[in-house]
Amino acid sequence: MTVSAAEICAMIEAEVTKMSVNFDHYKIFYYVAKYQNITFAADLLFLSQPTVSRCIQNLEAETGCRLFDRSKKGVSLTPEGRILYQYVSRACDQLFAAEKELESYRSMSEGNIRIGSSEMTMHNFLLPCLERFHSEYPGVKLQISTYTTPRALEALKEGMIDFAVITSPMSAESRFTVQNLSCFQDIAVAGTQFKELEGRPVSLQELTGYPMICLESFTSTRQFLNHFFSTCGCLLSPDVELATTDLVVPVVKRNLGIGFVPEGFAAEELARGNIFKIDLREQIPSRYICAVTDHTRPQSEAGRRFLDMLPASQMH
Repeated sequence: MTVSAAEICAMIEAEVTKMSVNFDHYKIFYYVAKYQNITFAADLLFLSQPTVSRCIQNLEAETGCRLFDRSKKGVSLTPEGRILYQYVSRACDQLFAAEKELESYRSMSEGNIRIGSSEMTMHNFLLPCLERFHSEYPGVKLQISTYTTPRALEALKEGMIDFAVITSPMSAESRFTVQNLSCFQDIAVAGTQFKELEGRPVSLQELTGYPMICLESFTSTRQFLNHFFSTCGCLLSPDVELATTDLVVPVVKRNLGIGFVPEGFAAEELARGNIFKIDLREQIPSRYICAVTDHTRPQSEAGRRFLDMLPASQMH
């Protein structure tokens, strides 16, 4: 589970308030014991020497133990002081390390983001965003996993990723927040051996008489097309099923059948004339690239900044 810097600070503060002794007294004790010099400790803490001496006296009164032996050369720990220092030094070192790490995360000099994406969103949307984010925050590590849309939602629910950038449609639980980032359009394309379909309106019913190329049945894209065909009174029964969207155009180019792809995937081969767009009578509904977060798991500062960057990079 991802915990924000603010939550960690709140937890530390809550634990500190439970202590019977003021934590500031322990902190002052730590510096005096570490350097065995009240004046030097006071300078490090930006306190006056009398203030530091008074805090040490208060701590000795609260613990009921003499913690330091005083001499003209400085101070040294008593046996009781050495016992206390063993514990206080570990606690302070851990707290100071936590503060340093939190500051690194706040300043974005360090951090880690786990992103779940579909292969389509990676190619057509995320890459420029990743490039820009890495340029601005090179110290933040990026862990990117590709999934189908349903599997990305499962990974998000299981806490395996911080957020997902995937395509609609999706069955998002109430714990998820879905933000539309960019709209895209699927089109039907064919290779040169299907020229009889070019340059005229073609019904979906007519297309069912041709071999079809689609993604596998468990993908959200396939489920979307199944629903589209069904609402038009047709049945989608593909002859070729593929694992990823980027394989559709090469297979269409080889004239194995009619394919459905986001228009951006087909743009290059359309421009070259190796495939052509079919003018469907029925309008394929638009889809969206979406950012999905789990509001039960707060985002890190790095995650929030990346998400804030997404709409700005594509929605002008």
